[in-house]
Amino acid sequence: MKSLNATADLLKTPLVIKISAFTFIAFAFFYLGKHWSDGYQQLIFFSTTRQTPSFVSLSPNHNKQFNITAIIAQNDTVAAPVKNLTIPSSAALTVPPPLPRVFGVIDENGAMRDDFEIGAFDPEFVENWVNGSEVESGNGGSQGSPRFTVKRYGLCPTTKKEYIPCMDNVEAIKKLKSTEKGERFERHCPKEGKGLNCLVPPPKGYRPPIPWPRSRDEVWYTNVPHTRLAEDKGGQNWIYREKDKFKFPGGGTQFIHGANEYLDHISKMLPDIAFGHHTRVVLDVGCGVASFGAYLLSRNVITMSIAPKDVHENQIQFALERGVPAMVSAFATHRLLYPSQAFDLIHCSRCRINWTRDDGILLLEVNRMLRAGGYFAWAAQPVYKHEEVLEEQWEEMLNLTHRLCWELVKKEGYVAIWQKPYNNSCYLSREVGTTPPLCDPDDDPDNVWYAELKTCISRLPENGEGAKLKTWPARLQAPPNRLQSVKIDFYISRNELFNAESKYWSEIIASYVRAFRWKKMRMRNVMDMRAGFGGFAAALIEQNFDSWVLNVVPVSGPNTLPVIYDRGLLGVMHDWCEPFDTYPRTYDFLHAAGLFSVERKRCNMSTIMLEMDRMLRPGGHVYIRDTLDVMDELQAIAQAMGWHSSLRDTSEGPHASYRILTCEKHLLRA
Repeated sequence: MKSLNATADLLKTPLVIKISAFTFIAFAFFYLGKHWSDGYQQLIFFSTTRQTPSFVSLSPNHNKQFNITAIIAQNDTVAAPVKNLTIPSSAALTVPPPLPRVFGVIDENGAMRDDFEIGAFDPEFVENWVNGSEVESGNGGSQGSPRFTVKRYGLCPTTKKEYIPCMDNVEAIKKLKSTEKGERFERHCPKEGKGLNCLVPPPKGYRPPIPWPRSRDEVWYTNVPHTRLAEDKGGQNWIYREKDKFKFPGGGTQFIHGANEYLDHISKMLPDIAFGHHTRVVLDVGCGVASFGAYLLSRNVITMSIAPKDVHENQIQFALERGVPAMVSAFATHRLLYPSQAFDLIHCSRCRINWTRDDGILLLEVNRMLRAGGYFAWAAQPVYKHEEVLEEQWEEMLNLTHRLCWELVKKEGYVAIWQKPYNNSCYLSREVGTTPPLCDPDDDPDNVWYAELKTCISRLPENGEGAKLKTWPARLQAPPNRLQSVKIDFYISRNELFNAESKYWSEIIASYVRAFRWKKMRMRNVMDMRAGFGGFAAALIEQNFDSWVLNVVPVSGPNTLPVIYDRGLLGVMHDWCEPFDTYPRTYDFLHAAGLFSVERKRCNMSTIMLEMDRMLRPGGHVYIRDTLDVMDELQAIAQAMGWHSSLRDTSEGPHASYRILTCEKHLLRA
């Protein structure tokens, strides 16, 4: 009896009651699920062992197979209701950029293939442009300013489709007192208020350029629709037309068997030239269609190809369309826009220049630009033809180069090669009265902006700066000795500044590649409009971009051009208040970091933007990295030119004082 009472007391305890209730509920749910679940969805476990995609196994009936095709539509995800969120104007969002427009075919590694045929632009990329109409601009602005309207720039007449403002100024050229020394081929820029105020149109049928490396050998006829060169040079293996393309066999007047054979010949003549190792930066004078420079690229040599806009006026346009570095330039009465000791090799193959005229003033300009210990290669008729007039020219050349202390290191076949001395000792040991004399010690050989030529020999630095650089590619990241001569105010050493800039751009470009998918953009012809020490260009090389960069050093800042060339890069001096010496539509990518906040004190920002539009190819991109106070105006100008733009935060975040304006140029039609 006592045991029964004890059992009853135990059952009344709260713990037992809870256990019993839990057990009852569990059995109830199991029973209900077992008998009444046929009309409800069950959890599906997909089997990886079956090959037929419409059959799966379900648990707990894993041995049974069910066809789920019919019920897929019943399980579509239902869209959540849209909620409108109000974001404060002060909160800046970093929106992932859209995929860049790609002209071509991308392989699985993100690289552009060259085994395809490029067609016309996509219809949505071509815009019918109405001159003078109003467009809404701004996006709230960097300071929260309201949207506003701006007037579109009109399209220029079709006669200006290849307009170079400072080379095509007919009014100024007609007023020249003399043109016998080539003055008409130099810069004669429009006066203030008479510059370009419209958008240079493309030629009819313009197409996306053929990508590199195919473009080395062929370009679209409609992009450079001029047959004068093909007609004049048809028998010299320069260029010929085949259906809708121009083809470039790689030849030249002096190397009809091809540039590669010619380069091999030079290498055998003088192994010390060592293309891509000792010789990295080259100047090709009177370049034709730049096949010499085009074929040197495969040997890790970068060449600035120059020619005047003369009777064969489209030479440089062809070179840039091919994807080869080139500029419109002429040996006439002013220094070229490159620093002293810039080039490891200067080459002239039938460049039609009388080097000995006017006391050798033009060869003295070559001497200024040639690096200490550098080479001058001359391939011309006086070298190899035995005619009285030509032999006299050869003797004049020998006499002049001897007085310049150049050593004739090799003469073989139709090529002669001289070497410049490493220091001033030979110059100082010449007989008194020998011409040309040394330039005055206060003459700056790096002063090139509208600087007249001089009949004197530019002195080499007594400390040996510019001579005997490290070989390529080590010289790219090594702070050169000439860095110490740059006139710049900083509290840290110049070497530290150089290294800091290199690291800065290395990190920035790596972030651009990730965030903006730069590897999928066409970036062959690139210009850095405010280059500093060339850190941007060096970072592109570090990222293995198949591109070349023209580093522009503005006259408004310190002259860093010697450092850029010592690194093995190309550069030029320029004033952005004036037009640049290139044809329209010759660059794929323009980069401007801190340019406008400096130059707006000197000239109108719209002047620079219109010049950028003239140089940029349809489909090309612009990246402007600058302060907040210029961004609203820049974006408004971009809209007025038909660019598709977006304002983005830098990596420092929404509260930084800088922004990035990314732009894409569309193809505009009247």
